[in-house]
Amino acid sequence: MGKLNTQQRRHTIITLLHEQGEITVDELAQRFSTSEVTIRKDLTALEQNGQLLRRYGGAVPVPSEMVADRSNEPSSQQKQALAKAAAKRIRDHNRIIIDSGSTTAALLSELGEKHNLVVMTNSLAVANALQELEPEPTLLMTGGTWDPASESFQGQVAEQVLRSYDFDQLFIGADSLDLERGTTTFNELTGLSRVMAEVAREVVVMVESEKIGRKIPNLELPWKSIHTLVTDSGITEQQEQALKNKNINLVITAKV
Repeated sequence: MGKLNTQQRRHTIITLLHEQGEITVDELAQRFSTSEVTIRKDLTALEQNGQLLRRYGGAVPVPSEMVADRSNEPSSQQKQALAKAAAKRIRDHNRIIIDSGSTTAALLSELGEKHNLVVMTNSLAVANALQELEPEPTLLMTGGTWDPASESFQGQVAEQVLRSYDFDQLFIGADSLDLERGTTTFNELTGLSRVMAEVAREVVVMVESEKIGRKIPNLELPWKSIHTLVTDSGITEQQEQALKNKNINLVITAKV
């Protein structure tokens, strides 16, 4: 079998699992001519996506009674569409920041074809997922004070670490998008987000259209700090025109 990229290999693993009912790490390593470490990374990533269950030395299908409720699937598809569009802006060797949050975390599955990335994050979940990628990017952590509300590191230590570097891009979400002010949030800890924006040459905000126009008090990033906005086709014509007037790069994904 020819050398497959990460996504192709993982797709083939799921196909084999459905055909055979069980697969082993040793079998897969031989089939794909790759290391057992790589296969274990594949199985871990697939398990995290709910596509299989790890067992000692291999994996088995997810029992039907354990299949996750798909009621939020459209939302997940929407986030993935945003991630796919945002990831097109990332080039090999880029130095990027991925902020904490479910929307930005969707980027991770789109990074498998990117080489020699350097990725800074303040999220343990993002950091753990990055270690499952192949090729694995160089991982940088902000450190700092753990904030349970945002499930991320915040504070002056994190800000000082960020200021020690410069980055090509920041990928960040938002609780809402104020057409007059910028991105807004329920969290009062906005200092780190602003430092992230300061040290990145391009700030890419990823936000679902349903969040545009929500009234939330805390300003996170003003429009002058935002270069690119990635949103979905649910945006209205009035909103689209208002955003174009901000002189930002507006990316609208196709309907999912």
